[in-house]
Amino acid sequence: MTNTKKINHVAIVVKDIDDAMNFWRDGLGLEMEQIKDVPEQESRVAFLPLGDSEIELVEPTSNNSGVARFLEKRGPGMHHVCFETDDIYGTLEHLDKMGIRLINETPRISKGGNLYAFIHPESTNGVLVELYQLPD
Repeated sequence: MTNTKKINHVAIVVKDIDDAMNFWRDGLGLEMEQIKDVPEQESRVAFLPLGDSEIELVEPTSNNSGVARFLEKRGPGMHHVCFETDDIYGTLEHLDKMGIRLINETPRISKGGNLYAFIHPESTNGVLVELYQLPD
Protein backbone atom coordinates (compact mmCIF):
# COMPACT_ATOMS: atom_id res chain seq x y z
CA MET A 1 0.00 0.00 0.00
CA THR A 2 1.15 3.57 -0.62
CA ASN A 3 1.51 6.39 1.85
CA THR A 4 0.11 9.65 0.52
CA LYS A 5 0.83 12.23 3.19
CA LYS A 6 -0.88 15.44 2.11
CA ILE A 7 -1.68 17.80 -0.71
CA ASN A 8 1.62 19.53 -1.40
CA HIS A 9 0.22 22.11 -3.82
CA VAL A 10 -2.47 22.98 -6.31
CA ALA A 11 -1.14 24.49 -9.55
CA ILE A 12 -3.26 27.03 -11.37
CA VAL A 13 -2.40 28.24 -14.86
CA VAL A 14 -2.79 32.00 -15.30
CA LYS A 15 -2.21 34.37 -18.20
CA ASP A 16 -0.43 36.89 -15.98
CA ILE A 17 0.72 36.39 -12.39
CA ASP A 18 0.46 40.08 -11.54
CA ASP A 19 -3.16 40.22 -12.70
CA ALA A 20 -3.96 36.98 -10.87
CA MET A 21 -2.66 38.47 -7.61
CA ASN A 22 -5.72 40.72 -7.57
CA PHE A 23 -7.78 37.73 -6.44
CA TRP A 24 -5.30 35.42 -4.71
CA ARG A 25 -3.38 38.01 -2.69
CA ASP A 26 -5.65 41.05 -2.53
CA GLY A 27 -8.98 39.21 -2.45
CA LEU A 28 -8.16 36.14 -0.34
CA GLY A 29 -5.26 37.59 1.61
CA LEU A 30 -2.71 34.93 0.63
CA GLU A 31 0.88 36.09 0.87
CA MET A 32 3.24 35.46 -2.00
CA GLU A 33 6.41 33.80 -0.76
CA GLN A 34 8.34 34.11 -4.03
CA ILE A 35 8.19 34.08 -7.81
CA LYS A 36 10.58 31.70 -9.48
CA ASP A 37 11.52 31.26 -13.14
CA VAL A 38 11.37 27.61 -14.19
CA PRO A 39 13.24 27.56 -17.51
CA GLU A 40 12.89 23.80 -18.05
CA GLN A 41 9.09 24.23 -17.96
CA GLU A 42 9.19 27.59 -19.77
CA SER A 43 7.18 29.20 -17.00
CA ARG A 44 7.19 31.51 -14.01
CA VAL A 45 5.66 30.26 -10.78
CA ALA A 46 4.34 32.28 -7.85
CA PHE A 47 4.25 30.36 -4.56
CA LEU A 48 1.47 31.23 -2.10
CA PRO A 49 1.68 29.14 1.10
CA LEU A 50 -1.60 28.06 2.64
CA GLY A 51 -1.37 25.97 5.79
CA ASP A 52 0.74 22.88 5.11
CA SER A 53 0.18 23.28 1.36
CA GLU A 54 0.47 26.01 -1.21
CA ILE A 55 -1.14 27.46 -4.27
CA GLU A 56 1.16 27.76 -7.27
CA LEU A 57 0.25 30.27 -9.97
CA VAL A 58 1.91 29.17 -13.20
CA GLU A 59 2.42 31.62 -16.07
CA PRO A 60 3.91 30.52 -19.40
CA THR A 61 7.06 32.33 -20.56
CA SER A 62 6.96 30.87 -24.06
CA ASN A 63 4.19 30.25 -26.56
CA ASN A 64 5.64 26.76 -27.14
CA SER A 65 5.49 25.49 -23.57
CA GLY A 66 3.10 22.88 -22.26
CA VAL A 67 1.60 25.50 -19.97
CA ALA A 68 0.98 27.82 -22.93
CA ARG A 69 -0.70 25.00 -24.86
CA PHE A 70 -2.85 24.22 -21.81
CA LEU A 71 -3.83 27.90 -21.52
CA GLU A 72 -4.67 28.15 -25.22
CA LYS A 73 -6.74 24.95 -25.21
CA ARG A 74 -8.50 25.19 -21.83
CA GLY A 75 -8.02 28.73 -20.62
CA PRO A 76 -6.85 29.68 -17.14
CA GLY A 77 -7.66 27.33 -14.29
CA MET A 78 -6.50 24.36 -12.28
CA HIS A 79 -3.63 22.56 -13.96
CA HIS A 80 -2.86 19.82 -11.44
CA VAL A 81 -3.01 18.73 -7.84
CA CYS A 82 0.18 17.46 -6.23
CA PHE A 83 0.24 14.81 -3.51
CA GLU A 84 3.26 14.32 -1.29
CA THR A 85 4.35 10.78 -0.60
CA ASP A 86 7.26 9.28 1.30
CA ASP A 87 7.73 6.46 -1.25
CA ILE A 88 7.25 7.70 -4.80
CA TYR A 89 8.83 4.57 -6.31
CA GLY A 90 6.49 2.28 -4.41
CA THR A 91 3.49 4.46 -5.25
CA LEU A 92 4.30 4.43 -8.97
CA GLU A 93 4.82 0.67 -8.91
CA HIS A 94 1.50 0.17 -7.11
CA LEU A 95 -0.37 2.41 -9.57
CA ASP A 96 1.25 0.74 -12.56
CA LYS A 97 0.19 -2.70 -11.30
CA MET A 98 -3.36 -1.34 -11.00
CA GLY A 99 -3.28 -0.36 -14.68
CA ILE A 100 -3.15 3.38 -13.98
CA ARG A 101 -1.68 5.32 -16.92
CA LEU A 102 1.55 7.01 -15.82
CA ILE A 103 3.04 9.96 -17.66
CA ASN A 104 6.33 9.37 -15.84
CA GLU A 105 7.04 5.72 -15.13
CA THR A 106 10.09 6.70 -13.09
CA PRO A 107 10.41 9.88 -11.04
CA ARG A 108 12.17 12.95 -12.36
CA ILE A 109 14.40 15.09 -10.15
CA SER A 110 13.76 18.82 -9.70
CA LYS A 111 16.58 21.35 -9.28
CA GLY A 112 15.83 21.30 -5.54
CA GLY A 113 16.33 17.53 -5.35
CA ASN A 114 12.64 16.65 -5.04
CA LEU A 115 11.36 13.59 -6.88
CA TYR A 116 8.20 14.04 -8.95
CA ALA A 117 6.07 12.16 -11.44
CA PHE A 118 2.78 12.82 -13.20
CA ILE A 119 -0.24 10.54 -13.54
CA HIS A 120 -2.33 10.85 -16.71
CA PRO A 121 -5.78 12.45 -16.29
CA GLU A 122 -7.27 9.58 -18.28
CA SER A 123 -6.84 7.40 -15.19
CA THR A 124 -7.76 9.98 -12.54
CA ASN A 125 -11.22 11.12 -13.56
CA GLY A 126 -9.86 14.00 -15.61
CA VAL A 127 -7.41 15.51 -13.10
CA LEU A 128 -3.69 15.76 -13.81
CA VAL A 129 -2.03 14.41 -10.65
CA GLU A 130 1.55 14.97 -9.58
CA LEU A 131 3.32 12.84 -6.99
CA TYR A 132 6.07 14.50 -5.00
CA GLN A 133 8.73 13.20 -2.63
CA LEU A 134 10.91 15.58 -0.68
CA PRO A 135 14.55 14.62 -0.12
CA ASP A 136 15.37 13.04 3.23
